[in-house]
Amino acid sequence: MKLSKGFWAVAVVLLVLIADQALKIWVKTNMYLYQSFEITNWFHIYFTENPGMAFGLEVISKTFLSVFRIIASCAIGYYLYLLVKRKVPTGYIVCMALIFAGAVGNIIDCVFYGVIFDASVEKSIFYPDGVIATMFSPGGGYSTWLHGKVVDMLYFPIIKTTWPGWMPFVGGERFVFFSPIFNLADSAISVGVAILILFYRKTLAKDFESPKDNA
Repeated sequence: MKLSKGFWAVAVVLLVLIADQALKIWVKTNMYLYQSFEITNWFHIYFTENPGMAFGLEVISKTFLSVFRIIASCAIGYYLYLLVKRKVPTGYIVCMALIFAGAVGNIIDCVFYGVIFDASVEKSIFYPDGVIATMFSPGGGYSTWLHGKVVDMLYFPIIKTTWPGWMPFVGGERFVFFSPIFNLADSAISVGVAILILFYRKTLAKDFESPKDNA
C-alpha cells in the first residue's frame, strides 16, 4: 500500500512536535538553568533558555517577534497544504513539513511556556541547588502569553582547545567547536533547509518562479 503525501506530511509534523515538546518539558521539569549532563565528550544536554531570536539576540519586541513567528508559520503551513495537492516529490513535502514543524515547535515555547511554567533558576549563593521549574504552579508562570522563552539543550562541543598564544586578540583563549546550543525544532528546520538546497533547488526555484500557477 502506497502512503499518500498528506500522510507523510502529517506524520513528520507530529513526530517532530511530539519529540521536541517531550524533550523540552523533560528538561524544564528535571534540570535547573545552565545544568549540564555529559552524554559523551562531544555531546551534552545543556539547559539554556533563548529569550529572543537565533543566538539569543533581542533586537525587536518580544510580542512582535512572537506574532511574526505565528504569521510566518501559518504561511508555511498553508504552503505545505497546497503542496500536498500538487505533483511535487514526496521528499520536497517532507522537507517543508520539517521546517513547518520546527517553526511551530518553537512558537509553542514563545506563546505558552511563560504561562504554564514557573521560572528555572541557575545555581548561585542565593539558590545553591538551583531551581527546577514546575508546570501549572499555583504561583503562576514566569511571564505572560507570547513572552515565553525557547528551551535549548543540545550541545556538541566536538573540539575543545585553546587558541595559540601568538594569535592577536584571541591568543590563549578557550575555543570550542561546535558551540551553539539548540533544540530538536531548530534541528528540523536546519535539516529541512539543507536537504532543500542540496536536492530540491530546481523544484524550489520553479515553485517560486511561477506563483500564479501555484496559486
